[in-house]
Formats: sequence, structure tokens, C-alpha cells
Amino acid sequence: MSANAAFDAVACSGAIVIVAVPATIPLLRRMHAVDVPSVRSSHSVPTPRGGGLPIAVGLLAAVAITRSGASAAFAAAVGFFAVLGFLDDLRGLPVFRRLALQATGSAVAAGLLIVPLHTAAVAAALLAVAAAAWITGLVNVFNFMDGVNGISGVHALIAGVAYACYAEWGGYPFLLAASLAVAVSALLFLPWNVGRARVFLGDAGSYSLGAALAVLAADAVLRGVPVEAVLGPLALYLADTTWTLQRRIRTGERWLQAHRTHVYQRWCDAGWSHQEVTLLTGAVTILLTLLGTVSLSRDLPARAAADLIGIAVLAAYVCSPALFRYLGLYGKPEPYRPGGPAQPGQQSHSALPGGSS
Repeated sequence: MSANAAFDAVACSGAIVIVAVPATIPLLRRMHAVDVPSVRSSHSVPTPRGGGLPIAVGLLAAVAITRSGASAAFAAAVGFFAVLGFLDDLRGLPVFRRLALQATGSAVAAGLLIVPLHTAAVAAALLAVAAAAWITGLVNVFNFMDGVNGISGVHALIAGVAYACYAEWGGYPFLLAASLAVAVSALLFLPWNVGRARVFLGDAGSYSLGAALAVLAADAVLRGVPVEAVLGPLALYLADTTWTLQRRIRTGERWLQAHRTHVYQRWCDAGWSHQEVTLLTGAVTILLTLLGTVSLSRDLPARAAADLIGIAVLAAYVCSPALFRYLGLYGKPEPYRPGGPAQPGQQSHSALPGGSS
């Protein structure tokens, strides 16, 4: 792939986001794709959801220009999950039906990613199963974590930039172009979603970004990028979701029921604004990404030290609500009251697989 093709792909995806997002907002209102606040919401103003659909369209346009590497798997994953997410934004889908559809779409994308490797049948099957599970998992992780304004846009931006740097380091043209397209699309969506959000990513957006990054991460690992480097930009999202899920199962909660008890949400309950939560989680993710890049070197002691520091950072993050509770920082979150005073638009959250956000 030429440098001109990569530039054209990134520019095309960015242009689509710039033009389509403001045009999509009134259409979402007419289609009644509006997130109405509830007792589990983190926002108090009805806000259109599904605004991330132009991101998916832009990424598909970018991959149509590049047509190399893992482009087929990337296009299949982004396209399928964008449609599935948008359907969920419009009318909602039963949990297990949604999960079954997610697994099916992930299996197709995984097959398109693994088959070109021409590995032995057993190895290919195992890799395909692992890739499908990874794609399904990260799609849901991104959806679960998309609960405050700007958080998923910021993390997609960080991950896109990091993967683009790894692609430049390793000489992987498709990974470079697709990662930059993700980063630019996320960056250009942020003005519509930070502060007083005028539109939410919705399931269409969080699914698409999760699927895109899942395929790019898998492609990077298959091309030899160290696992720590690949997981660095995603580590906070993965740790928060895993920790919250195990805690809810361990305490006997109905873990498939919607909730707002992720670590970052408990920061909000401790009095932090959504902007502060987004900035701080973004800063932690940048730190984890930098620690992950140490694995690119051949210095094994430095790599081991960076891994241990990263684990310590994640442990401090997931344990931070206990510290807040010890310090008495938690206030009682104010419930949503219909007709009450409007607050800056902020995103909702559901723990259900593919829940609205």
C-alpha cells in the first residue's frame, strides 16, 4: 500500500465523520433513537444515541481504499457490529439473542483473519476460536465502559495512535492506515460527545470501535507485536470490566442486570466530574501504553519491570473505590428526577451485553 493510499483512507474516514455526525443527530431524533435517563443513567438529559454510526461508515470507506492485510476481517467486523449495534440503538435486542449474533459475527471476522495465515488445520481452528472470543469480548468491554462523556472516544484515540506507531515500527501498512483512521475518527467525534454531549456513540459506535480495535490488536499480535504493547491501550478497559464482573458474581449480584458500579462510575459517585474521570482514565491508559512499549525492546529485565509496574497501576486503579470509601469521599449519587433541573448531557450505561450507551 502506498503512502498516498493510506493518507486518502484516513482523510476519507475523517471527512465522513465531520460531515455525517451533525447530519445524523436530527435523524436519530426522528427515529426515536434517544437515550432517556433512568435511575441507572449517568446523564439527566434525553440525548440521541447511535451517533457513532458515521465512525463505522468512515472506517469502512477507509478499508475500501486500503484493501490489504486484514482488510476483509476488519470490514466484516466493523460492518456487522455497526448494523447490530444500530439495531440495538433503535429497538433493543434480547440479551442472549444479541450475544449469539455477536458470536456469529465474530466467528466470521476471525475466520477471515486466520484463514490467510495458511496454518495447520488444528492450529487455525484454535486461533479462530480464540480470535472470535477476543472480538466478542472486546466489543462488549467497549460497550460496558462507554458510560461517561468522551471516555471511549479518548481510549480509541489512544489505542489508534499506539497501534499506528507499532505499525510504523514493524512496517505494517494496513495496520498503520486502519489505526490512524480509528484515531482520527475518534478525535473528530469527541467535540460532539465531551462536555455537554449532543449525541452518544450508542451501541453502533461502541460496537464498531470495539470490533475495529479487536481486529487490529489481533492482527498486530499475529504479526509479532508483543502482547504487552498491544494490550497496553486496552488494559484499563479490560481490567475494569473483569474486576467488576468477578465482584458482582462473587457477591451474588445478578451480573446480567444493568448497573453503574464500574470503577470509573464509582469515581463519579465519589464526586468526580465526567470530564475529570475521562481525563484521568485516559492519563492512566497513556501510562500503561508507554509501559507496554518497553516490550518492543530486547531488554528483558526492563520488560519485566514495566510489566510489574503496569500490573501495580491496574491494581491501584481497581482498588481505588475502596480507598475512596475509606477516606469517606463517597456521596450519595443524586437520582434522576423527571422534570428536574437539567445537567450537562452525560452517557448512560448498561451491563447487559450490548447494552445501550
